[in-house]
Amino acid sequence: MATSIRTALACVTMAVSATSAAGQPTTDPLGAAARSAMATTGARGIAIATVDNGRVAAVRTFGIRNAAGDPLTPDTVMYGASLTKAAFGYLVAQLAGERRLDLDQPLAGMLAKPLPEYGNLDAYGHWADLASDARWRAITPRMALMHATGFANFAWTEPDGKLHIHFVPGSRYAYSGEGIMLLQFALEKGLGLDIGSELQRRLFTPLGMTRTSLTWRGEFAANLADGWDAEGKAQPHDQRSRVRAAGSMDTTIADMARLAAAMVRGFGLSRSARAGFAAGSLPITTRQQFPTLLPDAPVAERPAASAALGVIAFTGPQGHGWYKGGHDDITANTLVCLDRSRRCVVILSNDVRAEGAFPALVRAALGETGVPYRWEYPGLPSY
Repeated sequence: MATSIRTALACVTMAVSATSAAGQPTTDPLGAAARSAMATTGARGIAIATVDNGRVAAVRTFGIRNAAGDPLTPDTVMYGASLTKAAFGYLVAQLAGERRLDLDQPLAGMLAKPLPEYGNLDAYGHWADLASDARWRAITPRMALMHATGFANFAWTEPDGKLHIHFVPGSRYAYSGEGIMLLQFALEKGLGLDIGSELQRRLFTPLGMTRTSLTWRGEFAANLADGWDAEGKAQPHDQRSRVRAAGSMDTTIADMARLAAAMVRGFGLSRSARAGFAAGSLPITTRQQFPTLLPDAPVAERPAASAALGVIAFTGPQGHGWYKGGHDDITANTLVCLDRSRRCVVILSNDVRAEGAFPALVRAALGETGVPYRWEYPGLPSY
């Protein structure tokens, strides 16, 4: 399977760089959009993959992977950032489909002792801080994946550096990596799973994602993307040694193309479980996603979007879709899929400045979709 996918990707790469019989370049709107995005934003590297009818259609790379000027290629290892959450949500959907867990039963029932008694663990979260707030007992896997735990993004972002619950769990959306880490903790302690190994066994290996991992691997160094920050300064790739479901995945654009294709066609899930993965059931009520814990916006200013299992669901001109972004100081990623046509686009950039061009790039790849980019990136002047 992996060999056939690699062969298909090689054929696609040759096809998109072909010239006509007259020697003129073939029409290439996505390539033109990518080159325009780089010229407009200053981004040094962008990788784009498209999926059509649940199969990889094209994998493209533009620009460079490091300050030495080495080219960005389909097999360059890049930081997946919060696209990790989408992969984790899909894994949890598989576990739920197998009845290994109930998405709507509290995580407390999976643990051998009360959560605060596990203490504050650097590898997971600040659980001891919750000793005086019993509302942690109500948090379910679905709430964690839908960013409805009531936590801030991470405890270190709080003024006192402690973990707090800011609203009744399950009542509203507020982005929280800490909530994702709580679910990872419950699965590992309660079900005895290793999340990195489970993702490898269930998704990465079967799909031929040979250069994807939630922890650093030495062989990645030979073809690795460093990055550029908002000021255009080059920064090194972070070699992450801990499995963090909130965002430790290294991957490539070729591997992410395989994952997106598998997810949109429902690989490893029953039809009902696949529908449940991307079915948004918690309306988003804020004007923008960040900073997290914003108050509700007037109804007219809310996005037409809702939280699903590690992704955001929306409905647009082409029907139901879902997406996930990923970001840090030198990384900008997005994954958008449309269910009816089983079409997707994945964009990975090792330059955070590329983010401003994502709406135009997604439009070039898929047409008008309805992705709530104004909520995701409120600073965009227009799109």
